[in-house]
Amino acid sequence: MQPMILALFFFEIPSTAFSMSAAGLAVLVIGLLAAKNDIVQACGIDKVVALTHLCFAVPLAAFGAEHLSGAIPLTMVPSYMPWRLFWLYFVGVALIAASLSIATNFQARWSGLLVGIMMFLFVVMLHLPGAIRGGGRIAWTVVIREMSFGGGCWVLAGIAMGGNGDGKRKRLITVGRVLISLAAIVFGVQHFLHPLGLPGVPLQKQMPTWIPAREFVDYLTGTFLIVGGVSFLLARKTRIAAAYLGAWLLLLVAVIYGPVLITALTDSGGGVKVEGLNYFADTLLFSAVILSLARATTPPKSESA
Repeated sequence: MQPMILALFFFEIPSTAFSMSAAGLAVLVIGLLAAKNDIVQACGIDKVVALTHLCFAVPLAAFGAEHLSGAIPLTMVPSYMPWRLFWLYFVGVALIAASLSIATNFQARWSGLLVGIMMFLFVVMLHLPGAIRGGGRIAWTVVIREMSFGGGCWVLAGIAMGGNGDGKRKRLITVGRVLISLAAIVFGVQHFLHPLGLPGVPLQKQMPTWIPAREFVDYLTGTFLIVGGVSFLLARKTRIAAAYLGAWLLLLVAVIYGPVLITALTDSGGGVKVEGLNYFADTLLFSAVILSLARATTPPKSESA
């Protein structure tokens, strides 16, 4: 009976939300199998750090499926670009390919490097011009968010280089660390200025009223982000700060964004479902960006990519 109920539930989900959910769940399974040994062998907080690749891969798969489902409007591609529809689907395929690469840690140096470049192109071509033209707080938050995503991808690429190309590895990780630190500090300050928003990446959506001590959660998250950001910027205690901040963000994903996502998926509106998935994936990816710094400063082990 339960499988029938689940089938009916998913049947009612619009194609975009269904494809995003299916892609994310598929990569979740693949990533868990790939990271199983690392998770088992890790101790304490390092078990959370071992989830870094998985936390990168799942959101990228969901975003890739969103592009392939046709949900991204053509206006998101600059008008001066030729073959605009082609680029929407190209980005979708690229994101899914990168998610599989990162989930399995196969050639992650290239997927991390290229996705990072793509994120910075999004900033230069889309988000930054929009913010300059008159975007408010949310538009600038998206600019900083995308830059942190790009920086995190470069940190991931640097990790995957292992002992090869030490100069390039160091430069990639340093650039990523600075970008991530700036995002953490700016986001932390915004938590104090807007203490009822969903924690993590401070966008427009507010925390549901059923969450107890909502302001305290935002103030605490803001404090953690500022302290972590300063630590990353000064390169002091980076590993321990990134590990615990990443763990806190993952806890928020589980106890706040998880129920918010479930509520969104049970809503009758298809747009609400996609919005819930995007908020969940955004925060999961930001937690991966933070955890990448902990992984980058972990005593080196052999990397297969």
